Amino acid sequence: MLVYFWGFLYSNYLRFWLKWLLRLLTRKCELQRVFDGLKAGAQRTLSIGNRGVVRKRSRGILRNAVHIEEADVEKCVRDVMKEKKIEQKDTGFKTNLHISLLQISGYKKLYSNVENLRKVPYDSDNEEHEEQLIELWNLLMPHENLKARITKQWCDIGFQGEDPKTDFRGMGLLGLVNLVYFSKHYTDEARQILSRSNHPKLGYSYAIVGINLTEMAYSLLKNGALKSHLYNMVSGSPQMEHFHQFYCYLVYEFDKFWFEEEPESIMHFNQYREKFHEKIRGLLLHCDVILTLQN
Repeated sequence: MLVYFWGFLYSNYLRFWLKWLLRLLTRKCELQRVFDGLKAGAQRTLSIGNRGVVRKRSRGILRNAVHIEEADVEKCVRDVMKEKKIEQKDTGFKTNLHISLLQISGYKKLYSNVENLRKVPYDSDNEEHEEQLIELWNLLMPHENLKARITKQWCDIGFQGEDPKTDFRGMGLLGLVNLVYFSKHYTDEARQILSRSNHPKLGYSYAIVGINLTEMAYSLLKNGALKSHLYNMVSGSPQMEHFHQFYCYLVYEFDKFWFEEEPESIMHFNQYREKFHEKIRGLLLHCDVILTLQN
């Protein structure tokens, strides 16, 4: 009861006067004090939603600031500064707010782009789709030619059957694009992991697991878990490239995790996949996190 009373008293009376006193003493609004006190990246950008920009009692321009499109960021920054009576010559605050709003709007746009790619079904009649699939084979198996488009050879790189298109049903074209990206930008690592996936005891289906990790990356993006990582990684709007880089991290780290855990058989994959998922989610809770192979 006492805690409730104190919370009511603070939120309805004391908080206003405390903010007024701090502004009088520092000559800075709450947003300015936040930007001064926190590191650039996730700490600063994630704090905006908790510090008055989107608080329910804030007026329209502040409440809507984190819901704008990228093209409207510059105007929104000017409007916020006007609303909060911040001088336009405060270029440090202006730059920091601009970056944070770009990160927020960019995250939403990135999710939309990833979702749109996921919704594209693999089409064997689409020449571009087929070219990407063949490119994946050539990157992973440069010394072995495909005997046919539909062949058991696809199982050699971890697909389930003779035609890989059936394995892309869950993640659509996104699954293939991720596999190709990793194989193209980290070719040596991809071939090494493919070789390890053929281990007689601890082996797993490389391509199928890769598509499964696409789903993991997608779900982490969708539920907002990637915000800290991306806000620390990019001083601006996150792009598809940054999503692919995170996927590459997952593939590389899962392979290490799998062999460290030494599962009894591939039949326990879901159990270890969930354990790996929990590990990644734990890492993403740290405000300073950046998860890439480059780091």
